[in-house]
Amino acid sequence: MFQIQTLNKISPVGLAQLGENYQVADTVENPDAILVRSAVMHEMEFGSNLLAIARAGAGVNNIPLDRAAESGIVVFNTPGANANGVKELALCGMLLASRDVVGGINWVQTIKNEETVAKMVEKGKSKFAGTEIKGKKLGIIGLGAIGGPLGNAAIHLGMEVYGCDPYISVEAAWNLSRAIHHVKTREEIFRNCDIISVHTPLVKNDDPNIATEKMINADTIAMMKDGVIILNFARDLLVDDEAMEAALKSGKVRKYVTDFPNAKTAGMEGVIAIPHLGASTEEAEDNCAAMAAKELVDYLENGNIKNSVNFPNAEMNAVGKKICILHKNVPAVIASCTTAISNVGGNIENMVNASRKDYAYTMIDVTGADAAPIAENMKAIDGVIRVRVIG
Repeated sequence: MFQIQTLNKISPVGLAQLGENYQVADTVENPDAILVRSAVMHEMEFGSNLLAIARAGAGVNNIPLDRAAESGIVVFNTPGANANGVKELALCGMLLASRDVVGGINWVQTIKNEETVAKMVEKGKSKFAGTEIKGKKLGIIGLGAIGGPLGNAAIHLGMEVYGCDPYISVEAAWNLSRAIHHVKTREEIFRNCDIISVHTPLVKNDDPNIATEKMINADTIAMMKDGVIILNFARDLLVDDEAMEAALKSGKVRKYVTDFPNAKTAGMEGVIAIPHLGASTEEAEDNCAAMAAKELVDYLENGNIKNSVNFPNAEMNAVGKKICILHKNVPAVIASCTTAISNVGGNIENMVNASRKDYAYTMIDVTGADAAPIAENMKAIDGVIRVRVIG
C-alpha cells in the first residue's frame, strides 16, 4: 500500500487514477509520494520513504529540485496538460487588447443607474472602438504545447501567423498548420508582426540568441511596429517591465497583456493584467491531476520515469526483477552495478541507462539470482543515491 500526501486540493479525477493500492491524505507523516499544485516546498523536510513528487502543472519553482535529486526523489510535472486552457486565454487576451472591451464594460458600470443609459451607450461607445484580429500578423515565439495550438487557432480566425522555435520537437512540428510561416529568428517576429505572443521557458544565458529572460526589452521593442500588442502567458521575467512601461507611455506598444501581475505591472496604464488564470479551468485541473497521478503510479509500481524535471526519462519492461538505481552521472557506477550482479551469478536480461546533467538513472532486468541482496550491495557503491527492486 503506497501512502500519498496531498499538499493542495487535488482534482478527484486525478485521485481516481491511483486505485486501491494507494492511501491518500493531506496528513501523511512519511509518504511514499507527494501530489502538489502551488504549495511551496522549499522549507519542507522530506521523509525517508519519499520516492517522488508530482506537480499537477508545468511550473516547478515551488519545489527544491536539487535537494530532491540529492535525496533520490524524482520530481515530475505535467507539460501540456493545461495547454488548451492557456491557449484559450491567450486568444481572449488578444481580443481584449484589440478591442477595449474591458474599458467599455467598466464605463457601463459608471452609468448603470442612469435612466438614459441606453442612449448614453450609443453616444459614448465610440471611445472604446478597436480593431479586428482577422488579417493581422501574429508572431509566436515558442511553438510547443501552447504556442503551436495557438497558431493553429489563429490561422482559422483568418490571421497570418509567424512562428519561431529553434528547439521545436518533431511531434510539435507535425501538429502545426502548414499555413504557419516558420521563421529562424525572433527578430523577424519583432519587425513584422502586429501582435506578438511569447510561449517559452525562462532561460538565463549570456548569449542573447539563447536567453529568454527579458527578451522583450527596450532594444527588441524598438524593432517592433508602432502600436504592437504583446501577450505574455508564459513567464513573468520574459518581459522587461521598465522598458514596457516606457513603450506604453510613448504609444510604441498599444497594449501589454500579462497573466503574471506584479507590483509594477498591476497598476501600469496600458496593461491588461489577468490574475494568472491560464490554467484555472476545471478541465485543466482535471487533466493535470490525472497526468500527475499516472506518472506517480508508473514510477512507484514500474520504476518508469516520464516527464521528470530533475532525473532523466527512462522506461523498460522486465521479465525478471527490475533493479532501479538513481545515481550520480559519474564514471564506474554502471560497471560496479553490473559487477554486483555477476558476482552472485545473476544474469542481465535487459538494461536501460539515461542521464540528465549531474544525475542518471539505470534500470536492470535481473534473472538467475535474488535481486534484494544485490540491491543492498549496490547501495554502498560510490555515487549511488537510491536503489529499489520492482517485480
